[in-house]
Parts: sequence; structure tokens; C-alpha cells
Amino acid sequence: MSENQRALIDRLTAACGGSYLPEVRRRYFISGPQWAAAYQGQALFHAPTREPITYHDVICQYARIGIGYWTTHDTDVIPTETLLTDRQWEIVNDIKRTLDQHGLKCSMVTTETFFHPVWAASAAAEAPEIRAYAAQRLANTVRIGHHLGAQFAVYWPGTLGYLVQGAVEETQTLCWFAEGLNTACEADIETARQKNRPTLKHCLEAKPFEPQAEILLPTTDAMLAFISSGLLTHPEMVGVNPEYLHELMWGAAPRAALARALLAGKLWHFDINDGYRLKHDVDVAVGLVNPLDWLNVLVLLRSHDYNGPFNLDFKPPRTTSNYGVFQVSFPTAVDRFITLWEMAGEALADPIMKEATETLKAGGGGKGAVGDLVAANRELLTLHELIAHRLFQILIGQHRGRRYSL
Repeated sequence: MSENQRALIDRLTAACGGSYLPEVRRRYFISGPQWAAAYQGQALFHAPTREPITYHDVICQYARIGIGYWTTHDTDVIPTETLLTDRQWEIVNDIKRTLDQHGLKCSMVTTETFFHPVWAASAAAEAPEIRAYAAQRLANTVRIGHHLGAQFAVYWPGTLGYLVQGAVEETQTLCWFAEGLNTACEADIETARQKNRPTLKHCLEAKPFEPQAEILLPTTDAMLAFISSGLLTHPEMVGVNPEYLHELMWGAAPRAALARALLAGKLWHFDINDGYRLKHDVDVAVGLVNPLDWLNVLVLLRSHDYNGPFNLDFKPPRTTSNYGVFQVSFPTAVDRFITLWEMAGEALADPIMKEATETLKAGGGGKGAVGDLVAANRELLTLHELIAHRLFQILIGQHRGRRYSL
């Protein structure tokens, strides 16, 4: 029965059409996380629904699909007790051989500072021995990243906060967090010098809530302020890694957050997924909830020549099988992203979009009294709604003549 069901999945997937060849997918800077593909469906109220898989499995399947880059937390692939030992480097060398064998590159590494009980009070805890261990782990991840050829290191301080008020002194906690990042940057400078490589780009990822009730750095804007606070020894080495859903969760507009990061010159890495406002971190795959908003986001990024990674930070649904993760979840997520990216380019080149936006920028030519300014621009401002309609047309193909006969 299982083989028959798999054959049905394959047949219906093929019948959907619209997929891209693996060599086409590899043209895009799309990275696949170890944790996303290895996610077993577990959550606070949920038991796992899928079998465990190894990094060998994930790397092999990404290569088959056409995902050219791989990312990982340190403990996704190295048991916590094995970190900082000789055995760690045996595993890292095996990962490197596996990546080389399948033609993948490691683009980003990150340190897990939120799951293990040692992080109960965060990596910036009051206890100096916890902070010293955190600094070791951060520096160790930098060295692993250089060994694997990574370009980026990402930090998600999800436990940097509190559940009950008064439990931490926020300014001190933020100073301690900065000390950890400073250690990572210093280790990076030294390791890059030894290996004759560029330093990594260190990227901070914000999230408005979960797992703590109150997060000290909940948004990309908060991260940007932290970078320029004067606490970092090398602020030029630190940027941001916004996650689409993390900005959406608290009711904000992801596109606006990305715009502010672009203006600051700090948008270096981007986690792509989808979900819902004012809800928890469901991590739906890109484009399944807000495709029109995603088109708008990619129009912005294309117009500013963003060339950083797009990291597929989503969780395949608990109802999807191990087989379906790599037959449906990841290939279709990549294909939706590529389609939306190319649509964004089409929108930027669209003659109606261009004429409408250029006309708005030129203004109506009114002079003198405020009433004249209002009158000169009154009709032009209707173009805002027309632009939104045109983006919808591009999204559904109506600009190419698609209609429904009623």
C-alpha cells in the first residue's frame, strides 16, 4: 500500500506541473536548513510524526532537488556533549566530504542557544560560567563555519528575555549578550586570518515572542538599534537576518522591516517562510498563506539588488510523511519562491507599473495654495489602488489574458 500511495503522490505532483529542473533551482541563492528537513513534527502539544533522518540524507536529497546550499545549527549535527572535542572535528570533516560529494556548499552556521537546559536563563545568564560556556560555543561555531566554507553566522537569542517581570536586569543582560557576540567576532577575525578567508557576516535574527514571554530584542528594528548601541566591538561585522514570519507575527509589515534594514545597509540574510499575524510561529512554507504580500516583498528586494541567501526556514506539516518532505514540501517551496521572484522582476519591468509609479513621482505640478496642491494630485493618487490591482493581475496571470467565463 505504501508504494502505491507514493506512486499516487508522484503522479499528482507531476500533474501539478510548473516545476523547475534541479539545475535551474541551483541558479538561485536558496539554502536548505538541516533542521527544517529533519524536523519530525514534534511541538509543545505534539508527538513526532516522522522518523529521524541524518545529515547524509538531507544533503543527498537537497542535491537531488537542486538546493545548492546547506545550513545548520551546531547541535543539529553534533551532539552537545561531543562539541569542543576531537570527535566534533571527525563529524565536521565527514559533513564536508558529504557536501563535496553531492556538490553542495555550506552557506551558514548557527549556534543552538535555546534548546538545551544549560540555556534555561539564556546564553547571557547571570552565572559567569554559563556565559563563558556560551562564548566557547559561539567561537566554536565560527571555526566550524570556516572549516565548512560558510559565509554567514546567524544568532537567534530566543531565550534572551523573561517569563516573570523583574527576573532580569535588561540593560545588564544586553551587555552580556554583546560580550558573547564580541567573542564570536574576535574568534572570526583570528580564524579568518589563519585560513586566509574573509570573515563571516554575523546576522541577528529577531522574534517577537516564544519561548520567553518577553523578549529583549523582539524585532529587526530592535536588532538594528542594538547593533548601533556602542556595545559591539565590531558593529561593521554584524547585520540582520529577518525572518518573514517573525516580522508578521507581531502585526508588522515584513516589507517595511526589510526596507529599514536595507536603508541601514544591514540586510545580509533572509529566512523565508509564511504564516499568520498575531499567532505563534507556525513556519508554513513560503507563499502558501500570503502570496501577494510575498510578491510585494520580492519586488522590494529586487529593486534594491538584494543578493544574499534565501533560507528555507519552514517546517513541513506534521501530516507530511518522510517521503513527502522531499517529494513535495521542499521542491514545491523552492518552485513557489522562484516563480514569485521572477514575477517580481516582471512587475518591475511592467509598462503599466512603471508609468504609474513614474507619474506619481513626477507629481501633478500644482503650485501656490494648498488647495491647488490637492487638486493637482487628486486624480493621480488613484494610481495607488491601480498599482495594487496590477500586482494582483501579475500574481494570477490576468495581465496575460487569464479570465474566467461566467
